[in-house]
This record gives sequence, structure tokens and C-alpha cells, in this order.
Amino acid sequence: MTPGDDADRAARVALTTVTEPGNRTVWAMVQEAGAPATLERLLHGGAPTAALRTAVQTRFAGADPRTMAGETLLRAERLGARIVVPADDEWPSRVDELSALELDAAGTINQHVRPPLCFWARGAGRLDEWLGRSVAIVGARAATDYGRHVATELAYGVAAAGWTVVSGGAFGIDAASHLGALAAEGRTVAVLACGVDRPYPAGNAAMFERIAESGLLISEWPPGSEPQRHRFLIRNRVIAAATAGTVLVEAAARSGASQTMNRVLALNRPAMVVPGPVTSAMSVGCHELLRNHPDAMLVTEAAHVLEGVGRIGEYWAEPVRGPAQRRDDLDEESALVLEAVPRKGTIAPEELAVRAGLAVRTVLRRLSLLELAGLVERREGGVALVK
Repeated sequence: MTPGDDADRAARVALTTVTEPGNRTVWAMVQEAGAPATLERLLHGGAPTAALRTAVQTRFAGADPRTMAGETLLRAERLGARIVVPADDEWPSRVDELSALELDAAGTINQHVRPPLCFWARGAGRLDEWLGRSVAIVGARAATDYGRHVATELAYGVAAAGWTVVSGGAFGIDAASHLGALAAEGRTVAVLACGVDRPYPAGNAAMFERIAESGLLISEWPPGSEPQRHRFLIRNRVIAAATAGTVLVEAAARSGASQTMNRVLALNRPAMVVPGPVTSAMSVGCHELLRNHPDAMLVTEAAHVLEGVGRIGEYWAEPVRGPAQRRDDLDEESALVLEAVPRKGTIAPEELAVRAGLAVRTVLRRLSLLELAGLVERREGGVALVK
């Protein structure tokens, strides 16, 4: 198969209408026989499961899927959208690691989490380049002012450093993340659970237009597809797999964002979590993730995020320290002498030696150093702290 193979493209488009993206059975069939052969087998009743046979009969009743696929491709072209398949140079190969996910304890992690068959893209950026150095920032739709502020700051810092910010385009943390990246004049990608021609929610329409102009809108669903509740959960696996790491800013006890982080952890990608007030219901999911997963990293600023996803030694987050003081660099003996000097009044060197537990000769040497540092001064009757 060569890049631009029309038969492969059309077959993949048709297969996305058979069942939801990530279907384990369909993906395995395509891997074994190719998309055109898989489509032919399904159309002739060769689906290996009853559920898949029913889906084919229901969705393709009285219609030729190849004709439907051709019409969809033409519609996308008119919209300024394109289809990207694994044979294309710009295919984001990191998503192929979804093929390695195993069943979790509940036996559910492998349902609809296989790699995409194709992507629809709206925007000029190449998927491989933009997603190659990318960080996802996700969280609650019903975000607090605190959460939106933190998400905006993180996204701005990450985008300003040349990384792409990826999110889902929703209200709350998603929107704050996209807007933060746009404010930095950086790259941002919205991964949608509907067609790229009808981004959801409609209240973010202006933001989506800005992303389409300077960033990327991508989806596994063909143009015209409606957003449906279950599609957001399927979409989340792409956010987890396409990026170098994911940051969770706010999440309730049970949320789609928390599910995304479970996929991130299953893929052994950096899972970064912003803590919140212990009294906030919107931070319960964040705190539970930190409590239950030792591999999850606590982050509070963009430098922490970049350190988590960058190459070893590429970024370094400076340790948090209080204001520097002149006494910070004192050796142990000088520090003991300084601590022994009373806050008020003066003290004789001999008495100071007793309080510090050091020899008088040692105290006299250290006092000279402390005096040069401007920390003590000699007065009549002894030594005193410099006010």
C-alpha cells in the first residue's frame, strides 16, 4: 500500500461507519487483511461476531458504503478538511501503541481502545509534527476559577516553550488550555468526538474557528457526525496516546478526565496532576489519582510539566526556595556562633564559646568571618547582631 491509496482511504472511511472507532475486532481484521479486504468481508456477511454482523446490516441496509465514503471525502474536501491514514507520512505513529493495551481488572480497558483507522484533520499543521512534541491538558467541564487560571498558565508556558497543547475543546479546563496556548501564539490541537465541521460545544464556536485557522481540529468521525456521550470516552484514548504526557488540572470523583489518565498510566506515559483545595469537589479525582498511583507526578507550573515530558536534561525545574539570606551559605561552625549571639545586647566571646559549644579560638575566627559578612559587629563589651 502506498501513501494516497484511494481504495485504502475509502475503505477506512467506510469502516468508520460500521462501528465506533477503536473496535478491537475491526482493527484486528484490518491489520491482518487490509482495509479494502476487511470491508468486502463484512459486506458479504463475514463478520466474526454476531454483534458486528448486526451492525453492518443495520448501518449499510440499502446503501453502498463505498459510495457513501466517496461522498464523505468530497464533502470534507469542500470543507477544507483532509483524511490522514497510517500510510501517510504525517500519521502520528504514537497512537499505534494503543494496540498494546491489555484488559484491566474489570475487563473493560480493551473495549474500543485500539488505534484509529484514520483521522480527519482541519488545519494546516502536520499531525506528526504537531503531536510529536505535545502535552495534553485535561480536566473538568464545570471548572472553578482556580482550575481555569492554572490551566491557562500551564498551557501558555508549555506553548511558549514550543510544545503543542492538546485538549478536547470542551468548556472548563479544555477551553482554558486551548486559549492559553493561543494567547502564547503557540500550537494547539482539539481532538473532537464529532465531525470536524461541527465542533462541540457550540458555545466554543469562536475558539474552534481560531484553532482551525492557526492550529488543528482532528477527529476519527467523518464530517457531519454528531457528538454522542459514549464518543467522548472513546475519543479520550487518542488524547492519552497521541501526546508525550497528560496533565490533569481538575476532576470530580468520577469523570472522563480521570478515565483519560487511566489510559495514560496504562500506556506508561507521564501522568501529571495539579493538586487543588482539599475542600473542592473538583479536585477529588486529582487527589485520588495521586494517592493511588505512585507513578503520577504532582505539578504546579509549566516548568514541572516540561521537565516531565522533555528529554533527560532538556528542562530543569528550579527547586522552590524562600528569599535568599546572607546566612544561607554559612558553614556549620559559623552558623552555631551566629545562633548563639543574643537577639538583644552584647555578649563576650568567652560566653559565646560556652553557648555555642566551641573553643574560644574557633569562635574568634568565626566572628571575624561573620563581621566581614555584615552579620555581627563588635561593640564595647562584646559582640552584637547587626540590626
